[in-house]
Amino acid sequence: MDDKVKTIDKDLAFLRQKSVEVDFIHDNYIEWVEELQEYCSRMVLFALAPVQIGIPKRMIYFKNTTEDVSKNANSNYDENQVLINPRIVSMQGHTRYLERCGSCLDFVGEVDRPYMVEVEYFDIGGAKHKEIFKGLKATIFFHEYDHLNGILHIDRSDNVTKKTYEETKQYRLDHPYKILSKSDEYIDKF
Repeated sequence: MDDKVKTIDKDLAFLRQKSVEVDFIHDNYIEWVEELQEYCSRMVLFALAPVQIGIPKRMIYFKNTTEDVSKNANSNYDENQVLINPRIVSMQGHTRYLERCGSCLDFVGEVDRPYMVEVEYFDIGGAKHKEIFKGLKATIFFHEYDHLNGILHIDRSDNVTKKTYEETKQYRLDHPYKILSKSDEYIDKF
């Protein structure tokens, strides 16, 4: 495991902190984006919150939010999308997926998330965007957004277990991403 990554066994208090907003004038946020990009280039993962590598700032790096399994296996695939100071506008629906996290070692759990999340955020040029994420991309966004608030996927699951990466891949093949509802009201318990 990379020595930059913060984990629950060594850095739980750090991971539990609430990340602070990026100040476009005073923060060297481009350097942080480069650190996220560099770390993600070496790892097979969906996305990353900077707090996971020691930068408690409100940013999310999307590497791979596709449901295309072939792209999930390719560590070179990179969407390179950065969301700075994201804010949830609305959410609805209900999904369930077995989640794992580089910060939580081999602890995995099925987690309920919204099917759709409407988000406002800034890009690295400072332009404001409003975007709707659906399905797996909404799940990935919400997982990383939780990191910005000190919440881990294991906090949201009632059935946390230990699985290796290979066991997780097999479980996901046998129990794929579930859309339980696209339109029900989603109530966040945190």
